[in-house]
Amino acid sequence: NMLCKCEPRKGKYMAVCMMYRGEVTSKDVSEVVTAVKNKPSVQFVDWSPAGFKCGINQQKPTVVPGCEMAQSSRTVTMLANTTAIEDVFKRINHKFDLMFNKRAFVHWYVGEGMEEGEFIEARDDLTALEDDYIEMAKDTIEITED
Repeated sequence: NMLCKCEPRKGKYMAVCMMYRGEVTSKDVSEVVTAVKNKPSVQFVDWSPAGFKCGINQQKPTVVPGCEMAQSSRTVTMLANTTAIEDVFKRINHKFDLMFNKRAFVHWYVGEGMEEGEFIEARDDLTALEDDYIEMAKDTIEITED
């Protein structure tokens, strides 16, 4: 569960889920998906050219009494997996390295039963994840000759 700052135009999308609620037709959704796919700033990985999953709930969004949000006849929520997240992983790795090299806070975790090697293992796992996203950002379809 993580909110983070990244620039999605720097990466390629692997999957997008758009969940509509309220007065929305499937035609509206199709037009939006087509418009988004035709934008040059939105790129998908080669192995997932469609990349969209959409859901429509015809019930209008409810408003919580006393809430400052305005009532709306329709809303959309988008969840996306993009390779631009690699920048966040790089920042986390850098900050981890700075703190771990100074052994900052390590004694608290070791005192609670964690081993120091688990820090290194977690760092290696995050590096592997970062590398996976970097690889996904590259052109992934290679033509092989039989």
